[in-house]
Amino acid sequence: MNTKLASVALAALMAMGALPALAQDLRIGRSSEQSSIDPQFSRTGNNQMTANMIFGQLVEFDQNLQISPGLAASWTNTDPLTWDITLRDGVTFHDGSPLTVEDVIFSLERADEVPNSPAPFTDQVSAIDKMEKVDDKTLRITTKTPAPTLMEDIGRVFIVKQAAVDGKSSEDFASGGAAIGTGPYKFVSWTPGETLRVNAYDGYWGKKPEFKDVEIRFIANDAARVAALLSGAVDVIDAVPATDVPKISGTSGFRIDEADSGRLVYLGLSMRDETAPPGVTDLSGAPLPTNPFRDAKVRKAISLMIDRQLIIDRILGGAGVAAGQLVPAALGGYVPDLAPDQADPAKAKELLTEAGYPEGFGLTVASSNDRFPGDADLAQALGQMLTRGGLKVNGVEVYPYNVYSKAATDGTYGAFVFSLGSSTPTSAPNLQSLLHTYDKEAGKGAFNRVRFSDPAFDSALEAAQEEFDEPARLAALQEATKMVFAETPIVPLYWQKLFWGTKDGLTIKGGLSEYTLPQDVESLK
Repeated sequence: MNTKLASVALAALMAMGALPALAQDLRIGRSSEQSSIDPQFSRTGNNQMTANMIFGQLVEFDQNLQISPGLAASWTNTDPLTWDITLRDGVTFHDGSPLTVEDVIFSLERADEVPNSPAPFTDQVSAIDKMEKVDDKTLRITTKTPAPTLMEDIGRVFIVKQAAVDGKSSEDFASGGAAIGTGPYKFVSWTPGETLRVNAYDGYWGKKPEFKDVEIRFIANDAARVAALLSGAVDVIDAVPATDVPKISGTSGFRIDEADSGRLVYLGLSMRDETAPPGVTDLSGAPLPTNPFRDAKVRKAISLMIDRQLIIDRILGGAGVAAGQLVPAALGGYVPDLAPDQADPAKAKELLTEAGYPEGFGLTVASSNDRFPGDADLAQALGQMLTRGGLKVNGVEVYPYNVYSKAATDGTYGAFVFSLGSSTPTSAPNLQSLLHTYDKEAGKGAFNRVRFSDPAFDSALEAAQEEFDEPARLAALQEATKMVFAETPIVPLYWQKLFWGTKDGLTIKGGLSEYTLPQDVESLK
């Protein structure tokens, strides 16, 4: 480690009081912090990761995102529009009160009504027309149209206790009063920017976690996080940079766990307005009168300027898979013959000329600097590649994710690096949330920050989502995917490969969800 990084790491550890380490059953060093304890405030991975400790969901998702009964013990599709859902017996909230049908109805109704959510659960509940209590254990849901993936969708929504949450704001969760869930861990305290503490819930209905007292330390700096593990300040860390994998695995007393990820890292190009988006200029720096990103040829040209494999090799240390679509091969709807674009500067130049920009134009590239390994370095590399491709890069700007996420949702950036994790067995939710025309009332396109829109694709996706025959539905999703990526609605870059560092004697079960959860940490026998 060079002297500068070592100093940064030591300063960060001392600021956290990590030397000496506090006595805890399990201490986790996490790269990203939640923006709220409210489990319905944001669907972003950092928030859902925290929510998964404290709150339960109607279905459980395994490491490969396949579903099984959770708070819902069973469900029956009585006709194309009607679902009867039976709640599991013996489930209690952390205050000892029983889970009720009313709690589930309240949670599903609240999911798309949380104020100021940067990434709402709207898409997950958009199919619901009405809900009614049949008896103390049975909920009946009627959908607006046939919705064969309803349980996968509403299964992502975290269930809260109505009596604790009704009339409260997201801020009330941080004090603990509203943070009463049915999950394996109880909320204890949160000191923003420093630590989150949780304790195992003795009354949890499922598999009891191995560790009782857990402290999550938020360490955004990669060097500081690795140093925290190797110093013994924490027992587990996530988001290990590929370049540090040999260092950890080669140090006595430590080991590496790894997993493929369903998270797509992509470059978004804003199509919100006919005029140029923020940061997009002519070569003299003046705003362009029209938005070049609304032209599919320009978007394709930018994609062809990018050498994905070079990024994976040089920045990620090989820890990635080049992408040309939303989901990896493990998930339904993946198109085997939809390959990622190969760098082709000559073709890119040709497309720019056809679009009316033979000399290019200016743009600013924005990114987070603490959301995933190498995100700031990725932005710099993209700036260099776009410059070599014939564009004028006015600047590269990076921000902490908790600031950047909301700004990207609000349309602050013209060209921006973002990511989307997979959370269900098929590509349907990602296609709907990221690429369907933004429609707040219909609950579609919630993550469509670029505001891409193609009515033909929307129709094809909606038809696929109403197909109950699974092979036919997956085939239809593949066709919709090929249709939309012919227009380069976003610029897919790569799917991540993930690494966790642990002290000897521990292992963590990673997976496509990317979560770093105390309930997934186990002692090696």
